[in-house]
Formats: sequence, structure tokens, C-alpha cells
Amino acid sequence: MEGELIAPAKEKTAVAPSPAYCVTGATGYIGSWLVKLLLGRGYKVHAAVRNPGDQLRLFKADLLEEGSFDEAVKGCNGVFHVAASMEFDANTNENIESYVRSNIIEPAIKGTENLLKSCLKFNTVKRVVFTSSISTITAKDSNGNWRSVVDESCQTTFDHVLNAKASGWVYVLSKLLTEEIAFKFANENCIDLVSVITTTVAGPFLTTTVPSSIQMLLSPVTGDPKYFSLLSAVNARMGSIALVHIEDICRAHVFLMEQARAEGKYICCVGSCPTTELINLLAQENPSSNIQRLEAEEDSSKHPEISSKKLKGLGFTYKHGIEDMIHQTITACVDHGVLPHTRS
Repeated sequence: MEGELIAPAKEKTAVAPSPAYCVTGATGYIGSWLVKLLLGRGYKVHAAVRNPGDQLRLFKADLLEEGSFDEAVKGCNGVFHVAASMEFDANTNENIESYVRSNIIEPAIKGTENLLKSCLKFNTVKRVVFTSSISTITAKDSNGNWRSVVDESCQTTFDHVLNAKASGWVYVLSKLLTEEIAFKFANENCIDLVSVITTTVAGPFLTTTVPSSIQMLLSPVTGDPKYFSLLSAVNARMGSIALVHIEDICRAHVFLMEQARAEGKYICCVGSCPTTELINLLAQENPSSNIQRLEAEEDSSKHPEISSKKLKGLGFTYKHGIEDMIHQTITACVDHGVLPHTRS
């Protein structure tokens, strides 16, 4: 009809697909929370966990079998390598060093290499974020003196760990060598790899069992000698217990996956406190007779600073402080029946 106005057709805007990420170790403490965080942001996740949802694809994969992770990695924009052996010490009559190397360290290294080989096959994978540990770091210099500031460069040595065999030494060696081989393989094959150095992680948990880091943190309350020995070993090596909330460590993983300027290693630590101070905080939150059964080492009034400056320099901020973290950890353990109710 003459004079009739016809509205122009609306242009259709293309909607970018949600990123897809592969998560190894998805049934563990950090892995399960990381999957939850990624799904909450609307991302697609390739992982091996129970109770899948629409955004979650499950894959059967064996890190020790080359090519086993091909399907899990295929189509992913990035990979979070969280899986790790949680063996702390070796109890065997065999040659202990030979046993640890062949049964714990070599499988961990092979698993990491196999995963990275799968990443090489697909050009969709832009970055791999490797979950490392504060166990690879020491607050003492080569002369055994305390450093004033501890950063990503303060790595312990293979020989020192092997010779000292302090509590948890098997786990330390596994993380130390696995991270080393991961960076070596990545550099040789032009893989963009970033490492998150996790400190002691605490807070709520999604796993059916209490995570090892929480058992260690709460050992002054529970009286568990094995985990208190680990806590004491950490304090002896670092001068304090460096801490981070589970939500923050998972946020840091995603932040480093998506931050274009990220490279190398990053300590993730909201703060630290000596064991005496930690025990006082635990006692305030959950009074228990057990807490007096273990004696912590005397701590110096000024302990080394565990620096998260590099991570914060990229713009990362923490949501949870130490007291909040301990409160949430105690609450979660009471709710799960791990600790008794002590308040009326």
C-alpha cells in the first residue's frame, strides 16, 4: 500500500558459544569445586564426576594410558590438570626410594605427559592450568635461614626433599617433579601452561570424605598424629601455615585460565599464621579438649611473608579471609558429623 512504512528486519546477533573446559581430578576437593564454579558460570565441562548435568559431559579416562584423554580434551578451550597422587609417605619394606619412584612419581609424570600429548592433538586448547602446591616452595634459603618474603622463585630442591624425608616427603617429590616435567614438556611443544601454587585449602567441601588439607588443618582439634605431623612439617618449612579458601583457589584457576597476561607460576595465598596462632583460632571456633593434647612448635614473632603479589598484580582479589575460612571449615565438618557440636 502506498505510503505504508515497513519496519526494517532486525539483524540476528550471533551468540558466542560458551567456553568448554576439561577438568582432571574432578572428584577431588579442588576438582569438584572447580566443576561447580565453571558450571555456575554457564561453561561446558568435560570431567569424570558423579551426577552429570546438561552442561557436563563425562569421560572415562586413564592418565596412564596414552590417548585416553583425547576425547575428554577434544573441543575444549582449556584444560585444568588438578589430578594428583595424595600419597604422603611410603610404608614399605622394599627399597623405599625405588618404590616411590616406580609406584608414585613415575605414574604421576607419565599421566601428566599423556594429558599434555592429548592437548597437542587439538588446536582448540589455548591453555593448560596446572595445580601445583606450596609443598614445592620453601621459606628457607640455601643456608637454612628464613627469608623475609617467599615468592614463586623460592622452590625447594629434589635432593633436599629426598635427604630430609620430612613428613609428607613423597607428596612433595611427586608435585615437584610433575610440575617440572609439565613445564619442560610445555616449553618444548609450545603449550601455554600456567601453574597455580595452592596453599592449604579449607572451607566447605563437596566430597564424601574429608579432604586431606582439611584433616591437616584440623589436626590440632582432632588429635590426629599423622596429619599434625604434616602440619608441623609445613610450619617448619614455611615458618607458618599459608591458607586459601576453596572458592578463592578455584576462582584463581579460572582467572589464570582466562587472563591473557598470565604466565609461569602463581602462589595463591590470602594469608598465613604460625601453628600457635592457628590453634588459637581453631580453639575459639570449636573448643575441644583434644586441642590441648598436641603441642605446636614455638613460633617466631615475625614469620616469613608468603607472597601472592604476582597473582594480585594481575588483578585477582580474594573473597575470604582466614577467620572466615576457619569458621566455614569448622561449620562444614560439624554439619557432616566429622566434629561434634560444642556450642549450645
